[in-house]
Amino acid sequence: MNATYAETYRAAAADPEGFWLAAARGIEWEQAPTRAVDDRRAPLYRWFPDGRLNVCANALDRHVAAGRGDAAALVYDSAMTDDSRTYTYSELLDEVAGFAGVLAGLGVGAGDRVLLYLPMIPAAPIAMLACARLGAVHSVVFGGFAPKELAARIDDAEPDVVVTASGGIEPNRRVEYLPAVAEALEMSTHAVGDVVVFEREGFEAGLGDVPPTARWHSAALLMADAEPADPVSMAATDPLYILYTSGTTGSPKGVVRDGGSAVALDWSMKNVYGVGPGQTMFTASDVGWVVGHSYIVYAPLIAGAATVLYEGKPVGTPDAGAFWRVVEQHGVDVMFTAPTALRAIRKQDPQLEQLAKHRTTTLRRLFVAGERLDPDTYEWSRDGLAVPVIDNWWQTETGWPIAANPAGLELLPLKAGSPTVPVPGYRVEILDPLGEPVPAGGEGNIAIRLPLPPGTLSSLWGDDQRFVDSYLSQFPGYYATGDSGYLDEDGYLFVMGRTDDVINVSGHRLSTGAIEEVLGGHPAVAECAVIGVADALKGQLPRGFVVLKQGVDAGAEETEAELVARVREHIGPVADFRSVTVVEALPKTRSGKILRKTMRQIADGSDYAVPSTVEDASVVDALVPLLRPA
Repeated sequence: MNATYAETYRAAAADPEGFWLAAARGIEWEQAPTRAVDDRRAPLYRWFPDGRLNVCANALDRHVAAGRGDAAALVYDSAMTDDSRTYTYSELLDEVAGFAGVLAGLGVGAGDRVLLYLPMIPAAPIAMLACARLGAVHSVVFGGFAPKELAARIDDAEPDVVVTASGGIEPNRRVEYLPAVAEALEMSTHAVGDVVVFEREGFEAGLGDVPPTARWHSAALLMADAEPADPVSMAATDPLYILYTSGTTGSPKGVVRDGGSAVALDWSMKNVYGVGPGQTMFTASDVGWVVGHSYIVYAPLIAGAATVLYEGKPVGTPDAGAFWRVVEQHGVDVMFTAPTALRAIRKQDPQLEQLAKHRTTTLRRLFVAGERLDPDTYEWSRDGLAVPVIDNWWQTETGWPIAANPAGLELLPLKAGSPTVPVPGYRVEILDPLGEPVPAGGEGNIAIRLPLPPGTLSSLWGDDQRFVDSYLSQFPGYYATGDSGYLDEDGYLFVMGRTDDVINVSGHRLSTGAIEEVLGGHPAVAECAVIGVADALKGQLPRGFVVLKQGVDAGAEETEAELVARVREHIGPVADFRSVTVVEALPKTRSGKILRKTMRQIADGSDYAVPSTVEDASVVDALVPLLRPA
């Protein structure tokens, strides 16, 4: 009989050493660990300090050796080019070993850094796994980032090699990568030796057009002559990759994940997502983000499942049925996306007419993360898909869910607005500003008692002190998530937003997330954002911005009046909510997070910088006159 969630959570909290050593048996080790956690440098902890493994071998080689070489591993589906290809485990291993040989031929070895600047094509996971095979540290930068941002990451990670492609394809344009890489190399102070290019058709700039800032190579030509490379034995505490957090200002903040994270990813696939060998997982994200690292590339392959690599958008490629087409075509069992993608689909197709055109009977569960899942979007997607829609909450820094419904253990009752319960290994507490516990139901700072479980960040690249100052100093003995929320009487976590999204109106602390929940419940609203703006009399006042569903007939002024009345009814006059504006779109990062902080800075007349991760800077420009009237 399987253990219940409650039993599993208690076991992880009472004996983390024994719990995680048992979990580590799901991974293939060259030298199995005898210790789980090393606390000698607390608050800096290391997991499986005496273990040795290769993460690529765990993702590929061991499945081939077990006789599953003909099983599907990577399913590439491009809505941009109509290409589709399925790589078996044997085929993917051949590609990865070959490209690892390319990198080794360029002098890349264990501990060296390789920067990847790639679109959503098979080259991206192949290059990531090839680095892991050699013990090299990869750092994926979202393809299409501006040269200045790319140069900053080159200077911080100091890679020996950059791997890129001719470009990426957006619904209405092609993004040339080679000129951006060349410009970044000229701007950076660190000298990159080699650039390897996966060439794609239809792009203007080619290898003959780049300046001699580095040695530029065709990936195809190098692959033709490469000797396949074997996996290199690495300590579990050695870094696997660096991933820079979105929206950074000043020097980049590089989150470091180590090889021992394979244990947590393996455990999460079994116990959180309920996915194993022979099943297909479709994570609609990008390898430039942590969700893509964990649940497009590493976790599904470690688990022996098939993973879908999708090049496209939730809408416009060609329509709001794009995701459902992928589910049908590839027999997807479990899907993972961001709430903002669901809201985009809902705006275009509120009645889910496109869903009705596809047979999605294989889909068992839909997981969402990346932005708060408002109850209205939750209920719409749950009712339309007729499968459990499971919110899970985590961060780039943690690498896997902090809170989720542990569907692989047992599917707990779902509560709208909650990512359910803390995942075993995460001891989540709600603290007041002084670090004192807040009673059940009371909102405060969401903090996690140290040590964090395996799979979370071990530090920031090259700067342990910055790691301590950024995350571990506010509440000694805890990791500060930077989010506010509460635990209800059943132990369910409710994440209400970033701590700086809690506003103070005439001395009353209000969560902008609670107001957004009310606005999102209006039948005309597709998505919304609430920010607190400075007010000389009351400290702050809430302002709402809403995007209406496609085909809504109500006039903007009428809808705005209804929304103001709705907030007054549900929150009360204490919110002093008087201003809501209908807009065409909300500014977001490419991962789907709404840029509330930037909106607030504009409204307050403060200096602001549009984050490098913005999806469409023109959306910010359109909001400026609304946020900051002349």
